[in-house]
Amino acid sequence: MKSWSQIVFEELPQFKRDFKQLKKRFPSLDEDFRTFKNTQLKLYHALRMGNEGIFPIEGLGITYPVIYKAKKFACKSLKGKGVRSGIRVIYAYFKEEHRIEFIEIYYKGDKTNENRERILKKYGKS
Repeated sequence: MKSWSQIVFEELPQFKRDFKQLKKRFPSLDEDFRTFKNTQLKLYHALRMGNEGIFPIEGLGITYPVIYKAKKFACKSLKGKGVRSGIRVIYAYFKEEHRIEFIEIYYKGDKTNENRERILKKYGKS
């Protein structure tokens, strides 16, 4: 079993665009995202400690990889909001490959839910 430090993080091109746009509005996003990867994701996937802020997205019909939504994302640029900042991160977890692929990041004030079409286009059955 690989250690958490050996996990591979990848970002889809659409995720990179989403991130770049959000970073203009939320300058702390780079640091916040690093913290998210090194704490919340590690706690959830490596140490199996749930905080009710990360959960699998139901109803996609995708069995592998598992697609997750993170609702608890602490963004320092959104003062007073804490971990319930309104930033959402959607990602695919490839347990066998020890890899996480980031699909989408958005601000809940801009849109209410993840882009299911994007997820299905990338991971759905051909």
